Amino acid sequence: MRRMKYILAFVLPVLFSVQPLFAADGEKEFDVKSVVLEHFEDSYWWHVGTFGTKEVNLYLPVILHSPATGWHCFSSRNLSGGASYQGFSIASDGEYTGKVVETLADGTTVRPFDMSVTRTVAALLLNSAIVLAVVLTAARIHRRNGIKQSPGGIAALMEWAVESIEDDLIKPAVGDNWRRFAPYLLTVFFFILINNFMSLIPFFPGGVNVTGNIAVTFVLALASFIAINLFGGRAYWKDIFWPEVPTWLKVPVPFMPVIEFIGIFTKPFALMIRLFANMLAGHAAIICLVCIIFVTAGMGAFMNGTMSAVAVLFAIFMNCLEVLVAFLQAYVFTMLSGVFIGLAQEGGKDKKTISKTNNKQ
Repeated sequence: MRRMKYILAFVLPVLFSVQPLFAADGEKEFDVKSVVLEHFEDSYWWHVGTFGTKEVNLYLPVILHSPATGWHCFSSRNLSGGASYQGFSIASDGEYTGKVVETLADGTTVRPFDMSVTRTVAALLLNSAIVLAVVLTAARIHRRNGIKQSPGGIAALMEWAVESIEDDLIKPAVGDNWRRFAPYLLTVFFFILINNFMSLIPFFPGGVNVTGNIAVTFVLALASFIAINLFGGRAYWKDIFWPEVPTWLKVPVPFMPVIEFIGIFTKPFALMIRLFANMLAGHAAIICLVCIIFVTAGMGAFMNGTMSAVAVLFAIFMNCLEVLVAFLQAYVFTMLSGVFIGLAQEGGKDKKTISKTNNKQ
């Protein structure tokens, strides 16, 4: 009975969170593609839930700059339902579908400079605040208790997590200069981890797949790119522009230097795509499984009941798998960033560091 409660607590929120998207009109043919895409599209308001026939949304600030009329700041409530406000509206089709456009006096539409707080931005700010709250709370407990008294609760959990990541991940990956890059790598790990876990909560204020947005993973990869190349030693740059290969591979045609130079950009690109693709694919798979319940609604009670049971079981499995993937993706992104940073350090790992790492393992 207790296991059944856990299963229902895991699956029912998913069903209730997606059902209003396509159960409004029973006669309308169910479109799986639109449901899946709608889940990943950004918006100017945050859907909280549907209570009866009433939809509750958190309307976010719209901040725009028009070359003709200057700056504008107003609530996205003014643009809901296809309304127009101060000459601005949300495009329903065309190149700027789903984005705010401005209608000029001659009837043409242009895209203003948009700094609005969208759903993804709001979720990103919220998750960042959670990371800060957790870290600062643990730090305050440690500072209050001192080093002689063992902490408890969240402080003990954070102490164990930080020590484990430093000993098992950062030190072996980066090498002797690990203390220099530990703050960045720890921040990346906890930031990705919190965002991944929050995206698995199927109701407000969770459910926004922040790390499934390629713009977010691009910024994370860019930060690692800067850390790798800005602090790279002379040996690192020498291996790129004058690697230890036969001379005919370097002059007169710089074949190997070009390959090594391209590798500077392929490393962060791989970080960006790996995190983005894994988080996006997992959420898409869960939504598609839930959609099976509503796709088979018109196929009879037996078919619908059977496929619903199969969909629920697979959705439970995918949710459990996504919990593991959420942790693994944070771990892998941090590990690879640490490895790339360590390879860029002048001299790399010495024999003592390697022997210590092997002994710990």
